[in-house]
Amino acid sequence: MYYRTSYDSPVGPLMLASDGTSLTGLWMEGQKYFGGAIREELVQRDDLPVFAMTRTWLERYFARERPDPSELPLAPRGGEFRQAVWELLCQIPYGELTTYGHLAKEMAARLGRASMSAQAVGGAVGHNPISIIIPCHRVVGSDSSLTGYAGGLEKKRYLLSLEGIDVTTLSTPTRGTAL
Repeated sequence: MYYRTSYDSPVGPLMLASDGTSLTGLWMEGQKYFGGAIREELVQRDDLPVFAMTRTWLERYFARERPDPSELPLAPRGGEFRQAVWELLCQIPYGELTTYGHLAKEMAARLGRASMSAQAVGGAVGHNPISIIIPCHRVVGSDSSLTGYAGGLEKKRYLLSLEGIDVTTLSTPTRGTAL
């Protein structure tokens, strides 16, 4: 059984999901891939300890206290490749950016391959089911473009600014599937 609760954040309402022990999802209202890989019914339950921990984590994050993803029991649902990409995302330090190309090189090295497609990594990043906490918003294009965000570019800009990143140095693409 899976459970859900909500959290009112500075980027709007968030839905949190749990298997009862771990956090399995965190989605922004209207986010692309809302609900992720959870196909089961989500039963409303506000009193789970993991939800209390997540609310505290989010309060600290929005207060610029730099909480780390490792402070929460995370259990995003996805295949082995996506899990590995999400693990890499958790290693991006607060207030820092990386590129899809850099993540692709990291994944290629982990898998013992000569190279890997940045688009394949981008697909896994885009399907991240635990937004904000697994910091996919810290990934930009190699040309310093925002390249899209499942929660919307304005929310990505907000999160990056919150972390102290000068978003005026980042360009906004004029077309693309992630807009």
